[in-house]
Formats: sequence, C-alpha cells, structure tokens
Amino acid sequence: MEDAPQPALEVSELRKSYADHEALRGVSFRITPGERIALLGPNGAGKTTLIRCISGRIGITAGQIRLFGKRLNQPNATSQLGVVPQELAIYSDLTARENLECFGRLHGLRGSKLRDRVDWALKWIGLEDRAHDLTAKFSGGMKRRVNIACGVLHQPGLLLLDEPTVGVDPQSRQRIFDMLDDLNRLGTTILLTTHHLDEAEQRSDRIIIIDHGTVIADGTIDQLLDGTIGKRKRVELEIEGPAPPIPAGSAIEGTLGRYQAASENLAEDLPRWIEQLTQAGGKLKNIEIQSPNLHHVFLHLTGRELRE
Repeated sequence: MEDAPQPALEVSELRKSYADHEALRGVSFRITPGERIALLGPNGAGKTTLIRCISGRIGITAGQIRLFGKRLNQPNATSQLGVVPQELAIYSDLTARENLECFGRLHGLRGSKLRDRVDWALKWIGLEDRAHDLTAKFSGGMKRRVNIACGVLHQPGLLLLDEPTVGVDPQSRQRIFDMLDDLNRLGTTILLTTHHLDEAEQRSDRIIIIDHGTVIADGTIDQLLDGTIGKRKRVELEIEGPAPPIPAGSAIEGTLGRYQAASENLAEDLPRWIEQLTQAGGKLKNIEIQSPNLHHVFLHLTGRELRE
C-alpha cells in the first residue's frame, strides 16, 4: 500500500487570542496537495484570523501549523506559500510590469527567471498589452488580477486567497476563477475565503465552515448535504381559486392555495401530487422547485447568512 501524500497544509488545535477574546478555539483540518478548498463562515467567525495565522502575518497562541510537512516557524517553511490578501497590495504609481518585477524580487527571483515569470504572469492575467500602463488607471478587476499574479510569481505549492473577487463585476469574477483553475491544473493547492456561496459550491473540491472560532463542518457539498438537511428537493404548488382540501395521507402540506412537499424522486412524486390536488378540485397555477444547496446548509449550521 502506498503512503498517503503529505498534506499541503495541516492545522492542528490552532488557537489565537486577543486580550480576553479567543478568535480561534482549536481549529483542525488538513488539505491534500492539489485540492481546492473554500473556507466559509459568518463575519467574525475567525476566517481572516486563520488566514493570517497560516500566512505567518500574526503569531498563534497554541496549536501547530505545517506547510508541506514543515512547522510554520521552521526555516524556509513558507517558501511554497503564496498569499493574496483581501486588500489590494499593489503600487498604483508603478506599471503592471514594474509591480510584478517588484514582487518577484521580494520572492527571490532574479535575472532571466524573473523576466520569464513576469512575461508568463502578464499573459496569464491577459494584460500583456497593458504591461507598461500605471495600475492606477486599471479597473478593479484588472487590479485584482495583477494582485493575484504578484502572489504566485514564485510558483507556490499552496495559495491562500482572502476574498479574491470582492468588489469586481461578474465578468471579472469569471476571469479570476478561470485563472485559478489554470493554476490548479498545474498542481497548485488553493485555499480561499469567499462571501459568494455559489463560488464555494461550484469552484471547490471541499468546503470548510467555521463559526465562533471552531470548525463546524468539513466535506464535499454532497457530504455536507447528507450530514445536515439531506438532498430532497422542495416543491411549492400554487393553486388558483378556492383551496382544495389536502388528501388524507398525502405528503403535501399547506393552506390558502399554497402547498409544499419534499422529495428525492420528483419524477415519480410530482405528477402524483398534482393529480391529488386537481382531483380535489384545485387548478394548478404555478410550480416552484428548489434544490438543496450550500446556502441552505450554511443557514442550517450557523443560523445566519454568510454576510451577517
């Protein structure tokens, strides 16, 4: 039997306190190389504190962080780490190329290696024709792309992104995630925080949810659904005219012309429900079908919207 791959990131019983406030209360999880992980939690849950601890920007109170097997405080432990903060970290009085060259040097790149990586980055973010323009002239989405490129010039094995699409339009969001998909195909492990649940559900292999400084869920979307609200689709049937009585023994519930039911097999159940209502004298006006998704899981686990 082959040994399991060494985790790209392993967080064990991580705690972080500020005066009398404990922001992280024993957080533990691991990420396998090549995974795309979405880190979710309501405002104040500890997401940004966790990212800052992993990146080494703030010290930890207790616990341990390992990057590709090395403890965070060991020499060169962060050499395979790329960090893209939520705040734009580029210089508006420099061009796109100058920004990339500056951050490349901070990552230890020099000479032809630096030139090659900067040329690659400009092509990757689609700004080759704007390489010599000041970033002050760029749109928010273009600045985000430069910001991300600055964090990956040294080809990190693990990339941390804190809200990488905040404040950008839908087209720019799509471009950014296409860029991240390219990186992931090349082997980069990705951990990102986001306030967009659709991004988390569609663009990650696994989802970690934290609240009040602890991990409250960790798994694929299917695993999270199975462990919480299930996969039954909810159906709402609206009846025109007088509300018919609900047939005895029916799975349908409701009054005043609006009825609800849930099923894992709508192809079989929905025609029967419609028939029950119409035979009782109802005239079908509208049908709404809602599949369970990450938003419902998140509300079930935290009792709050993501932005609360």
